[in-house]
Amino acid sequence: MKKIEAIIRPERVSVVKEALELLGYPGMTMTEVKGHGKQKGLVQQWRGSQYRIEFLPKVKLELVVENGEAVEPVVEAIVQHARTGEAGDGKIFVCPVEEVIRIRTGERGAEAV
Repeated sequence: MKKIEAIIRPERVSVVKEALELLGYPGMTMTEVKGHGKQKGLVQQWRGSQYRIEFLPKVKLELVVENGEAVEPVVEAIVQHARTGEAGDGKIFVCPVEEVIRIRTGERGAEAV
């Protein structure tokens, strides 16, 4: 099993979510987060003064897929639907998952996903 974490722009969440649902992955966790990458935030101007916004609002989507074959279509769907082509589009992390346990039933492994 693999855990896919995608940090994307908040305005792209709905289209990414729809694309993942079409692939058959309706279950995911969404967390509102803040952060910055290489661009180190934004410099904006308001009433003649410049100020820096260091941590930009982002959304972290997390989902676990049952096997390694499913990783590439999920990653491609996220990249295709989250990309704007500008700095700050986000990152995707793919990590191994050792065990999954469904609390309600006690199921383990792929059945718990």
